[in-house]
Amino acid sequence: MNNTLRLSLIPALLCLHAAAFAQTQDTNTVPSVVVTGEAPDQSRKDLEAEQARTPGAVTLLDRDQIAQRNVSTTADMLRFVPGVWSASSSGSDATFLSIRGSNLDAVDYDNSGVKLLQDGLPVTAADGNNHNRFVDPLSARHIVIARGANALTYGASTLGGAIDLISPTGLDSAPLEVSVNAGSFGQRQARVTAAGASGNVDGLLSLEAKDRDGYRGHNNQQRRAAYANGGWKLSDSVRTRFYLDYVKNDEELPGVLTRDEWRRDPRQAQAAAAAGHYQWNVETARVANKTTWDIDADSSVSIGFSYETQQLYHPIVQSPFFSLLIDTEQRNAGVSLRYQQRRGAHELLAGLNYGRTEVEGANYGNDGGRRTALATLVDNDAHATEAFLMDRWQFAPGWTAVYGAQAVSSTRQIRNVTVATGALRDPAADFDSINPRAGLIYQLAPQAEVFANVSRLYEAPTTYQMDDQEAGNNQTLDAMKGVSFEVGSRGRQALGRGHWHWEAALYYARIRDEILSVDDPTAPGTSLSANVGKTIHAGVEALAGASLPLGESGAHRIEPLLNLTLNHFRFDGDRRWGDKRLPAAPRYALRAEALYRNSSGFFAGPTLDVVGKRYADFANSYEIPSYTLWGLRAGYTTKAWEVYAEARNLADKDFIARHSVTAASSPNAAILSPGEPRSVYVGARMRF
Repeated sequence: MNNTLRLSLIPALLCLHAAAFAQTQDTNTVPSVVVTGEAPDQSRKDLEAEQARTPGAVTLLDRDQIAQRNVSTTADMLRFVPGVWSASSSGSDATFLSIRGSNLDAVDYDNSGVKLLQDGLPVTAADGNNHNRFVDPLSARHIVIARGANALTYGASTLGGAIDLISPTGLDSAPLEVSVNAGSFGQRQARVTAAGASGNVDGLLSLEAKDRDGYRGHNNQQRRAAYANGGWKLSDSVRTRFYLDYVKNDEELPGVLTRDEWRRDPRQAQAAAAAGHYQWNVETARVANKTTWDIDADSSVSIGFSYETQQLYHPIVQSPFFSLLIDTEQRNAGVSLRYQQRRGAHELLAGLNYGRTEVEGANYGNDGGRRTALATLVDNDAHATEAFLMDRWQFAPGWTAVYGAQAVSSTRQIRNVTVATGALRDPAADFDSINPRAGLIYQLAPQAEVFANVSRLYEAPTTYQMDDQEAGNNQTLDAMKGVSFEVGSRGRQALGRGHWHWEAALYYARIRDEILSVDDPTAPGTSLSANVGKTIHAGVEALAGASLPLGESGAHRIEPLLNLTLNHFRFDGDRRWGDKRLPAAPRYALRAEALYRNSSGFFAGPTLDVVGKRYADFANSYEIPSYTLWGLRAGYTTKAWEVYAEARNLADKDFIARHSVTAASSPNAAILSPGEPRSVYVGARMRF
């Protein structure tokens, strides 16, 4: 798609909805749904109002909620988010992430399928990959998880949706906060945050250090980070904020085991990983700005910019047949524009995202973590433009129609030169699509609603997937596309002298040309990618919790919380695989806890994880067994300080956290990453 056509998409979409704004009705307040938390701050209220105006599954988290337990990975952060399957292979930052069956194409590789953002600005590369890093969960004040097509308001064109981590500022933080954490397998983590405001200016600075020896051999991690932002209120209607981040994360990778090796000693490292000193070392620097202008009481516009560099040093394969060490620099640039206007019963949201990612460097041979012969020169380029327009129309008391469309135009270009022969491999392709969406919300009660939507799904391949194309020539992959249907409900209601809250969704998606990858048997550690004909992604997502007083005084209460996900991901009449299940995602996953809380601040209770069976291959011949884990957590919290202790896997059960994916796994395949054995963590947070 040429530049003229790209720019024409915006007025074309505006014209589609112009008629809706010709009719002006009396202004109605869109009700908000408060799902969790007490006395939320203004930013939380704004997020809850946005959630209530979305006809689909969106979950909100606060740092204060998740910081009362050990949160050292993205998987820990997402523990109580339905529809998500996330696990770390060794307790370190290298985490597998799948939402609604995304990223089942390349487990343990580029983590595509979910768009990550900080403060509404992209962290995910323009081609859709999250290979180099995740965002530190404890660096966020609020976290929004919009699943599947419900991420339209973020401009995300992904199967899994979007996760936006919103930074704390000098306006909503204590002047000084200190957090410490320590526990099993040599985990040590400390963070200090200073914040303040004066007149129209505020600022915040966080410094963090994390070290972990790990529960497996060759499993050490060391992370150092600094996060800063500063805001300036230029006038009553204009405000701007700058963000600066620096993260240096070095991890040893323990590799994968065979089933016999796992049973014999689940804490051992893969022999090749130790000998090849497999690592995932990333140094990141990021600068961003976001400026908002409140034009009047009913309209506003915001514009944001971000630029990030990521230096990757990644020894990943060493064998008698093939070795690989990736040494590249990735540069991400992004621009985001949002315009909102309320007119009568209509609320218009228009947006434009543009991102570009460049990757330059080389692939080398690997000898114990050291570069050897230069093998391939790498020069990849990706562009992505996402324009969207949405109208929220409260057309009758209690009823809101939400409809709109997204236009996507992106390019992928790869230039790999084999040094030994001078051969150039340069697949390139453009991907363009219009993705409509329509939904309804019905307000059952002031804090309860039901919703439904039908949406088009679309996701272009990453450059990693393009480079791994199964044919191995300049052929390219097709984009994944499909249609999803979703119904659900969320809310909060009184229950006697207490209350309960819930969110639930049922979705069904038919997808064509899904990109699925398997380990290359001739070069372990690399992948082969291809489009398959038809697949089905369907499931049930439910989160329910309550606060139930004990006795008349109100000083004691029980707070149960349950997160249940049921997955149905399968091929649909595939020529080779028929109707077999897709690998990697379990059939069901249940996370639960039941805490006793006292008005003094003390809390304690058991935790439970029940995870169903899953397959490691398309042939459904290698089954990963189900498992059940018990834990316990307790703590004490006040306005000025809090402490906690958490015990995991009290029965010390051996289980598989992650695994590689193959076409048809042999019984002795080395594909397993063991889960965390019995462990204990303690932490404290103090505010001054």
